[in-house]
Amino acid sequence: MVMKLSMSAISVLLLLLAQAIETQAAIFDVTKYGANPGRDISQALLSAWKEACAATSAGKVLIPKGTFPLNEVKIEGPCKAPVEIQLDGTLNAPAQLGIIKGDSWLTIEHIDHLTISGSGTFDGQGAAAWAQNDCGKNPNCKAIPMNLRFNFITNSIVRNVTSKDSKNFHVNVLGCKNFTFQHFTISAPGTSINTDGIHIGDSIGINILDTSIQTGDDCVSIGDGSQQVTVERVTCGPGHGISIGSLGKYPNEDPVVGINVKNCTLSNTMNGVRVKTWPSSPAPGIASDMHFEDITMNNVGNPIIIDQEYCPYNQCQLKVPSKVKISNVSFKNIRGSSSTQLAVKLVCSKSTPCANVEISNIDLTYTGKEGPATSLCTNIQPKLSGTHNPPICANSAQAS
Repeated sequence: MVMKLSMSAISVLLLLLAQAIETQAAIFDVTKYGANPGRDISQALLSAWKEACAATSAGKVLIPKGTFPLNEVKIEGPCKAPVEIQLDGTLNAPAQLGIIKGDSWLTIEHIDHLTISGSGTFDGQGAAAWAQNDCGKNPNCKAIPMNLRFNFITNSIVRNVTSKDSKNFHVNVLGCKNFTFQHFTISAPGTSINTDGIHIGDSIGINILDTSIQTGDDCVSIGDGSQQVTVERVTCGPGHGISIGSLGKYPNEDPVVGINVKNCTLSNTMNGVRVKTWPSSPAPGIASDMHFEDITMNNVGNPIIIDQEYCPYNQCQLKVPSKVKISNVSFKNIRGSSSTQLAVKLVCSKSTPCANVEISNIDLTYTGKEGPATSLCTNIQPKLSGTHNPPICANSAQAS
């Protein structure tokens, strides 16, 4: 009994000690470095960050409630200890194009054990930029900055904050490892151009959890070199859906492997869950082990798509098939309503047909005047199980 009490006492002491250490983390409040609401706080933020990053124990950079203009800023590591940025106020980007010279408003890079938290907002003030964005049609367009760029971040988390009205992508994740977004909010009108929610490339172990994304492009887009990505309990819409790709446009693209999209809800999006690759690929590519499960579609266009003839604005040669090999894919327990009659589109490459694709328990309804929902299959022979509405690859000639 004495031993049990002693162990209990030790446990309580250790807990209190841990809490004490956490509460004693140094706080670097940007207002102590000259930040004032209504005035550019770029220098104050960088000064607070410099001291927090140099500290040998955990520290917190605090941006308190209030509205603060912020110009283009790069926050860099490595740091000597874990650092948290607590955003409780609103940071406003310059509204006019041309003030930010780079491709991102706030760049954060080369940091291990970073936390971004709080109840605040990164406001990109992007409305003026959307009206001037012609990058979809003009390959020589001027660079338009995104809200947040994360380069080479490891063992880190972003939680509870909001990214609003980015001029371009809201978040770009590059070269990161073990990085989580949880209870994160992304907000922009459905008419905002190229405002992808979270774009991931060349990264391993990225988790997007319990997150709400409303935007004018893909809610989540997963580019080449992405491995072990989990998208779970995400609500998407408006937007263009959750996409792997586009892949195969450039030479030397790294494989995409281990993507899991689960327990998500898409509402009023242009597309649902999709894998898209360019035809006329300059080099072979790989996209494998991709799984979409327990997805609810509410009035979603093209709810299930594999499209290996992705060619927006006629920028490619459709006659030359994609060289990206798609394999080990599953679509399971996907239900709801489609806003297009073609609810399931599986168009694979003639030169490298899709392999080992499993489709199970699909129930997608369409109520338009054209008739019930349909499917289209090309260069694919999926493994079917459970029930299917619409019938999948009902015409065997289509699945040749």
